[in-house]
Amino acid sequence: MANEDKSARYHRLRRRVSCADTLLGTLLLLVLLVSGASGAIRAAAASLAHGSFLPTVIIYVTLLVLMSEALRLPLALYQELALERRYGLSRQTMPQWWNDRLKGVVVALVLGTLAAPIVLVLLRWSPDRWWVLAAVVFAGLLIGLAQLAPIVLMPLFYTFAPLERPALVARLVALAERAGAQVLGVFEWRLGDRTRKANAALAGIGRTRRILLSDTLLAEHSDDEIEVILAHELAHHVYRDIWSGIGLEAVLILAGFAAADVALTHFSASFGLTGKDDVAALPLLLLAAGAVSFVLMPVFNLFSRAHERRADRYALEMTRNVDAFVSAMRRLAAQNLAEEHPSWIVEVLFHTHPSATARIAAAHAWRATHAASR
Repeated sequence: MANEDKSARYHRLRRRVSCADTLLGTLLLLVLLVSGASGAIRAAAASLAHGSFLPTVIIYVTLLVLMSEALRLPLALYQELALERRYGLSRQTMPQWWNDRLKGVVVALVLGTLAAPIVLVLLRWSPDRWWVLAAVVFAGLLIGLAQLAPIVLMPLFYTFAPLERPALVARLVALAERAGAQVLGVFEWRLGDRTRKANAALAGIGRTRRILLSDTLLAEHSDDEIEVILAHELAHHVYRDIWSGIGLEAVLILAGFAAADVALTHFSASFGLTGKDDVAALPLLLLAAGAVSFVLMPVFNLFSRAHERRADRYALEMTRNVDAFVSAMRRLAAQNLAEEHPSWIVEVLFHTHPSATARIAAAHAWRATHAASR
């Protein structure tokens, strides 16, 4: 089987599982609302919490997360382990997968039991303007998570260590300084015990910003290729793509909460809910916000692909090394089993990056343009 056919099939299967997962989650929320089960769960949670607000919310959210996890677990097992093994990408053992999955559930519970009370308190405090206030609060939380991710969240799942290749470290730090990015250091990101896929990132904001290079990237790519990959990541710092991304996420959150307010106002009574601030209304809120996210996702993907193309141009201008860029794109595409020729509809709906083929063609066009201008 040719690599292109293999990658196309792999991504087609992944998309099918992702769509099935989204459909299952949506059906769960609908069933909870239509059947009255959401109200029954709220009543049980309130009984266990003796009517106290915060414990009731925590119990309800915990039960909701656990039900969702139980329903979607078989698909997750297939997508994250079986499918990755089938296509030669996963090196993860079953115990490792379960360990990561349980950690993910714990993180979801912590975030859910933090977010739900904030929303419900704002609903009670300002029923008409809660959605604006909630969007502001959650935008602030996004900034906090972006800053804390490399020192709190990512170490829960991965191991990091200072990169012990002095010449490469010096080269990459010098590149970051040329781009005006102060970094804490260069770290090896241990992915090799889980996957053969490669990755690199400029993670964190301000004092937590650091360069992360996966051990799988370091093992397979030359120093020139790693430099041009990092130059691409640095472009996101230069053009403040992290902040524009947070801004776009804030717009999405605002639109989602606005839609949720409309849904809560007009449909709460239809599902036997006591009001907009009823914890049993959370499925309705999630459905409304999720619908907005689904509709707007192609627009956000469009912005993301534009940012990635701009970052590619910056990497070429920064390093002037088209050959290294092209070889890095080809190697990454093979190593990560990237979809080389997605259809336009697949790219619009699912892709946050241009295809490797398009990126390589753009690099050759860049070289031709700059050669002609000399």
